Amino acid sequence: MGVVIYTDGGARGNPGPAAAGVVILKGAEKFEVMQYLGDKQTNNWAEYEAVIIALGKMLELELRDSDIEFRLDSLLVVEQLKGNWKIKEPELKKQVAKVKSLLKDFGTVRFTHIPREENSEADALVNEALDESI
Repeated sequence: MGVVIYTDGGARGNPGPAAAGVVILKGAEKFEVMQYLGDKQTNNWAEYEAVIIALGKMLELELRDSDIEFRLDSLLVVEQLKGNWKIKEPELKKQVAKVKSLLKDFGTVRFTHIPREENSEADALVNEALDESI
């Protein structure tokens, strides 16, 4: 059975205070991660960091070799990770490199763009982490 992961990242002010939210679903099991990412990050950087955090959590849970479907509301991140869109921003190139280095530990990984409304749990974790950082 595969794993479905919802991720979201956001920055208030863009750049500004940023956070990531992750919801991992493996069968009936659900794991959540929220993390404050610092004061001077962009939305796009935070979106990538959420994917990196999710992959790290998967390793922590010893779910190597799992097939994963990521569901994100960031079309930019999805299309860049699929290789369909160029990455011009140097900081995002570094983020993509981190993601790709982590992907080798897993089976098939798909990135799917979803509407923002379908990503409300991960979004709520982002906002909770930001609110707690104040």
